[in-house]
Amino acid sequence: MLIEGYGHGPVVAGESLVGRRGFWANHLLALCGDGMCAGRAEPEWFGGDGGDADALAEVLFDPERWPVFRVLVPDGHPASGVVVVYRNLVDECGVDYLPGGPGTGAGLGSGLVPGLSWRELTRVADCPEPPADGVQDASGRFLLLLPLLSGEWSGDVVRDRIVAALVAVGAPEGTVGRAAGHLLGHLERRALHDAGWGSPLSGG
Repeated sequence: MLIEGYGHGPVVAGESLVGRRGFWANHLLALCGDGMCAGRAEPEWFGGDGGDADALAEVLFDPERWPVFRVLVPDGHPASGVVVVYRNLVDECGVDYLPGGPGTGAGLGSGLVPGLSWRELTRVADCPEPPADGVQDASGRFLLLLPLLSGEWSGDVVRDRIVAALVAVGAPEGTVGRAAGHLLGHLERRALHDAGWGSPLSGG
């Protein structure tokens, strides 16, 4: 696998990790970590337990293997896909979101995606026939890209979609409402709330 801008870095296909216990705690818990919501978010809220999250973290953040998650769309789709890269540099760890245009099954991308509108996010997540080289499940696609949500949206609509997606990927129903509240609270505080905002994926 080759990703533009990463040279011959140690990127590997990570799609098989999405279904493992502890994955969503690793991917989403950071969105809940600013301490602004009542109580502290727990790994168990996202499925699995702390041990599962710790075990998978060793895989996700391995500096010798950078997992890549392709959320792609077919040619002719009205939105562009996204390639999610766990950039595991020893001194600079992070998650990069790269444009993955139609037909980029090899995970090619350049630059960074600064954000997605609600319409763009749901169009990509709900793509009815996603390319085989990438994440297939709509709930997984949605949650992978949720940290990109920006612009304006209906809080109730987004919350309901987060709850449904978390349940679909195995989060316990008893705590899924709290998990959604933490995630939505972070997104609302970070949102631009600018009616004129547009992302480069939509030509804005």
